[in-house]
Amino acid sequence: MIFFIIIQLILVAIGATSAMTWFSYVMSENFRELYKEPVLLSFALKKTNITLSEKSRKTWGWLIHYIIGFLFVMGYHMVWVKNILPISPLSALILGVISGVIGILSWIVIFKMTDHQPPIDFKGYYIQLFFAHIIFAVTATALYSIILTILTLLKAYVTV
Repeated sequence: MIFFIIIQLILVAIGATSAMTWFSYVMSENFRELYKEPVLLSFALKKTNITLSEKSRKTWGWLIHYIIGFLFVMGYHMVWVKNILPISPLSALILGVISGVIGILSWIVIFKMTDHQPPIDFKGYYIQLFFAHIIFAVTATALYSIILTILTLLKAYVTV
């Protein structure tokens, strides 16, 4: 049972993080700004004392981005399993707003800790980041619900 929950959370995290990242890349393109979280993470890594090749930094930027997405999904899972919030569109919006605030605060800390001041419009970045997290939460909620339904149906109709 735990195995299926982990697989469910991984699939949800991949889907939600990908949707959020796609949105950030589209916003980057539309506003001609650097709003790409994996790229910003790799630049932040460059400012640390960790010696990595450029390719490794880019890879770690993407990995860290998806790991953070998985951690958010784990948090959502706990909220749903403990019945703090139901699995619903309103909950998705609430989780998105909370995640957006957490995301913005986290990036402020990352930029301060690494003394990394990328040449970006910070106000624009934080606004798009807020909405990217709402997209993340809505996608995560939808995928979680769909996969939960599929697993429930499988459990009901498939016997081993």
